[in-house]
Amino acid sequence: RRSLHENGELMMIPFITLIHREILRFMKVIVQTVLSPILSSSLYLLIFGVSLGSSIQMKNGHIYLAFLIPGLIVMGLVNNAFQNSSSSIITSKFSGDIEDIRVAPVTHNQIIWAMGIAGVFRGALVGLITGLVGEAFYYFQNDSILSIEHPLMLIFFTLAGGFIFSFCGIFVAFIAKTFDQLSAFSSFILLPLIYLGGVFISIDNLSPFFQKLSHANPLFYLINGFRFSILGYADVEIKLALAMTALATLVTFLMAQIKKKNGS
Repeated sequence: RRSLHENGELMMIPFITLIHREILRFMKVIVQTVLSPILSSSLYLLIFGVSLGSSIQMKNGHIYLAFLIPGLIVMGLVNNAFQNSSSSIITSKFSGDIEDIRVAPVTHNQIIWAMGIAGVFRGALVGLITGLVGEAFYYFQNDSILSIEHPLMLIFFTLAGGFIFSFCGIFVAFIAKTFDQLSAFSSFILLPLIYLGGVFISIDNLSPFFQKLSHANPLFYLINGFRFSILGYADVEIKLALAMTALATLVTFLMAQIKKKNGS
């Protein structure tokens, strides 16, 4: 009779294998999944941060390039976390590979967490490289390095942001009946949330209506939490950003869990 420890190890093998599979899946097309977003971020930094940034005045003595870098990191993080889990599931749905996951000795929660971890890995990888590119731009423009004010908070918001949009990707992929529906969600829901969440501008520059609308956007708290972690200031109280981000993580996990059970 196997011990509980041995049974636990056997149960973890399929879980770890699924994580490994999901990571290898996007690493095989590294140019599309990693290098392409980096090129986009570099263009944003060059056009907005360097070319136009000198004409934009920011509070707390930071230049616009410093304000822009955290927003671009979050944009790369959430986009890639969402794309990783959603593309994996919807591709498996139409190719029939999802049946392999259904009969595998893994629980619903293990599938969700495995895809979530892989999404965080991809999103964090793109976010890290985007941050390094941003540091290079910042150094060449200011002859100094943009330091991180709160490293532990940065880790929290990176993990939470990656999991939120990985779980969201799972939920949307099980709802979507076609690739076009998945693409429509990215274009008409995710993209506006990113832009109105404060990636490029402070909400202080928006009209009162859009300021109130931004406070209903979960990405607003994630972006500002990220910005506080790096720069030490944000457009919202950091305690509120922490609470709302943690709440969004829980809600999206429950959404993914319910839809995964119904979808299987």
